[in-house]
Amino acid sequence: MDVHGLLSVVAAIVVLVHSRRAASASLRFGFGLQSVDQGGSAEAGLCSSPTNGYKCQGYDVVTGDGYILSMSRISQGRNGEGAGSNKQPVLLQHGIFVDGMSWMQSSANQSLAFILVDNGYDVWISNTRGTRFSRRHRLFDPVDKEFWEWTWDDLATNEVSATTDFVFNQTGQKVHYVGHSLGTLTALAAFSEGNQVINKVKSATLLSPIAYLSHMTTALGNLVAQAFTGEITDLLGMAEYNPVGVPQANFLKPLCINPMVDCNDMITEITGQNCCLQTSTGDLSLKNNPQSTSTKNLVHLAQIVRYGKLAKFDYEDPKSNMEHYGQPTPPIYNMSNIPTNLPLFLSYGGKDKLSDVEDVQILLDCLKSHDVDKLEIQFVKEFAHIDFVMGVNANNIVYNRIMTFFKKHQ
Repeated sequence: MDVHGLLSVVAAIVVLVHSRRAASASLRFGFGLQSVDQGGSAEAGLCSSPTNGYKCQGYDVVTGDGYILSMSRISQGRNGEGAGSNKQPVLLQHGIFVDGMSWMQSSANQSLAFILVDNGYDVWISNTRGTRFSRRHRLFDPVDKEFWEWTWDDLATNEVSATTDFVFNQTGQKVHYVGHSLGTLTALAAFSEGNQVINKVKSATLLSPIAYLSHMTTALGNLVAQAFTGEITDLLGMAEYNPVGVPQANFLKPLCINPMVDCNDMITEITGQNCCLQTSTGDLSLKNNPQSTSTKNLVHLAQIVRYGKLAKFDYEDPKSNMEHYGQPTPPIYNMSNIPTNLPLFLSYGGKDKLSDVEDVQILLDCLKSHDVDKLEIQFVKEFAHIDFVMGVNANNIVYNRIMTFFKKHQ
């Protein structure tokens, strides 16, 4: 399943894995019940997976804090579609608990990566640190606690800039950025900080945009958010959060006992009533997910839910915050600081329990001073969180709109 939700998704995955009640890959109930191979070939990356005959090249991208990310480039279709030079680059950034495969696991005419290639775009797909193809660091190994000492703060500060810089340097062109869920949060945070990444980005498309989370309507997600505090890493005994790990399962399994949580239909419980998923695509996704993240990252995401504000990681101790930020409380990310002339396209769904309509409206209120001709908003009433990357009709409803947006801001 291609779930790019936030911390609540992990609860669903772990409970389902631990319970062993879903022997089949049902889109109604189950995620896969097998651990995903976290030791994939970093050198080959996504190019080692089926790419439907599309030409794929792999690269290593080194971040400012020493992580070595696997990035894949798809620039030509099966029959030479999209061949040629000076094509406009597009960078696709996945969400949490998945990797870049999420953009290419539907059929060629339904996967955003392949659709873009066939329409003449130069597609680059990033894989976030900690996922199977990006488990390398200049100093640390994944078995080291230090490898997992990061949150989405670090993704916003280091990964967004590293990936956009790399694509810019390889192509000599500004990039169209496309993110889903957590991939939108990191971009928004980076843009609001005035990072140099702005100079390398031509536009940003935000699918199921995540910034504020105080109104998300998944009961399980809210329960998890209350539980994930700064002490959770010691409680679980590990800095890596592998969704199929036994300590995580033991911690999260009791949450399904809560009468407000419907563990018989977890996908709907977590992401909302997705309208347009295809079982075959879900089965393929089960072979690739879930992927690991850092436990500290989940704690940070939980802080957004609990405190109702978008801020840097809170060490929940004035002295520690002073040491890191020079002030007793963590700095706030001000979305209104995003350059008003940066072309933005936001697409969100009416049935999304994670990127809730009310929370998206808070984000839109922050962008009310944005240049009118630089901000486009699409509301898809019947879509929930996963429909934007796995919906059988996302190509007609959302992806065509994205390409129209690109052409307007080329």
